[in-house]
Amino acid sequence: MKKITEVRWHGRGGQGAVTASKLLATSALAEDKYIQAFPEYGPERMGAPIQSFTRISDTPIRIHCHVTNPNMVAVLDPTLIGPVDITEGLTDDGIIVINTSESPAQIRNKLQLKGRKVFTVDASKIALEELGRPMPNTPMIGALIKATELLKLDNVIDDIKKKFAGKFSQKIIDGNVNAIKRAYQEVESE
Repeated sequence: MKKITEVRWHGRGGQGAVTASKLLATSALAEDKYIQAFPEYGPERMGAPIQSFTRISDTPIRIHCHVTNPNMVAVLDPTLIGPVDITEGLTDDGIIVINTSESPAQIRNKLQLKGRKVFTVDASKIALEELGRPMPNTPMIGALIKATELLKLDNVIDDIKKKFAGKFSQKIIDGNVNAIKRAYQEVESE
């Protein structure tokens, strides 16, 4: 049986973590992968910490439960570092991608992290410059794709263009595509 890749997204309500989880999943579906994407939150309001999850596999996914041992963690809001244990259950060979202006070494030190791979990207800045507001979700998809090589960037962009067509203006679509590409190029690792 082939391995299931599990991603846990940490964000705050309104930052687009649930949307990012679903967009990553549907992009994987477009590459003929099996997927799951689902949030975990209650009646929290905008700004409250939330989690969302993505599972991707080459074979059917037969589990339907909370992700407890993710291979990858994406953090949309760096203020969650500390109040939330973002590394909880992360596999020993896991990958963390964090939206921050800090370096991967600074984040590794802050988390007192041994092993694992740490990637950082200033997704909020990219989103502000490309979209006009600091919505880090689509740039984080670009950074995650670069950090993991889980999917092909061009396929992700094509899928997102199709999903956004008819829902958003061309300016918003182009801004999101540019944000994804920039984050893919600007993500740093140590």
